[in-house]
Amino acid sequence: MSKSFNEKRMKVLANAGRVVIKVGSAVLTSDDGLDLRVVNRLADQIALIHDRGVDIILVSSGAVAAGCQVLSSCRAKSDLVFKQAASAIGQSRLMHAYDEVFSRYKKVTAQVLLTREDLNNRERFINARNTMIQLLGWRVIPIVNENDTVAVQELKFGDNDALAALVLNLVEADLFINLTSADGVFSDNPLENPQAERIECIEDIGIAPIENMCKGKTRQGSGGMYSKLLAARKAAQLGVPTLILSGRDRFCLERAFEGQNFGTWIDPCSKAISSRKFWLAYNLEPSGEIEIDKGAARAVFEKGKSLLPAGIVSVSGEFGKGALVRITEKGGSRKPAVGLTNYSSSELGMILGKKSSEIEKLLGQCLYPEAVHRDNLLLEAVGL
Repeated sequence: MSKSFNEKRMKVLANAGRVVIKVGSAVLTSDDGLDLRVVNRLADQIALIHDRGVDIILVSSGAVAAGCQVLSSCRAKSDLVFKQAASAIGQSRLMHAYDEVFSRYKKVTAQVLLTREDLNNRERFINARNTMIQLLGWRVIPIVNENDTVAVQELKFGDNDALAALVLNLVEADLFINLTSADGVFSDNPLENPQAERIECIEDIGIAPIENMCKGKTRQGSGGMYSKLLAARKAAQLGVPTLILSGRDRFCLERAFEGQNFGTWIDPCSKAISSRKFWLAYNLEPSGEIEIDKGAARAVFEKGKSLLPAGIVSVSGEFGKGALVRITEKGGSRKPAVGLTNYSSSELGMILGKKSSEIEKLLGQCLYPEAVHRDNLLLEAVGL
């Protein structure tokens, strides 16, 4: 890899003031449950980085495994209720392990359990942000996990990679480090193809063929490399670089901050989206879908224009004014956009295909010439 890549990577690592580190179950656990040796090594390295003045937010899996370690009857169960019960048992044990090891370095930790509802609601999102900023101001290390015990299937983050990507926006992080069981991202699944090579740097994650790179999942975790690259795509849109490392390497964080080139570095997008657009796209769930014609797709996706009713072909789902909707091109292959609609689904059904000048005749008033304004649009939304 070029000298410029190494220099860029070292510069970011040297100057990052706030880092989100995610560690998965495949790193933290063994067949016998939570591996305290790994927890100790991780805390040792994080404490070292923290001593340099870097804010650290740790997104940690492992609660379910810690619970199953206590109750062997949980091991063979995989449905939501048993996982939630195991998490309820294991979460306190996981935090106790972290408290014990970080206290050796005179570090204070805080448990932060989040649900998707906490981040969907703008007021609760702001409250969570204020709490996190206060903790970081006190030089506390927040340890974040999903509140599995109360989360329902429809409102789960899916995995902690997805949660970590949202935490990046919550705390306005400078860098995302994802610790996994692999040595980085490979050109193909190394378990199936011994000739697969590690990719040192992904310069444009938006066009990377990630489906070919990640055909497997770890046995202990819920995500696999695919979810990690989806999280990296979101991070890139936010302007945050990602470093995927093997958390099984005893000194992975130390080596990375010393400038050693291993794992996979993923560049951020050259033009970052706003925190507000990121929140709209990834904290809210689309309530419906708007299908648009090719002319409108060119205006929206290529020219950065607002979506006008004239370009709408069809509307699906029932939603009110201000709802988040998916926007897709009829017969096209573009990745969908998402945006806040100025009109309800019933109103859009009346004005689709019509010029803005005709809206008042149909609805009695024309408050907005746009169906979705470009300021409330995010193109190429990830995973939607």
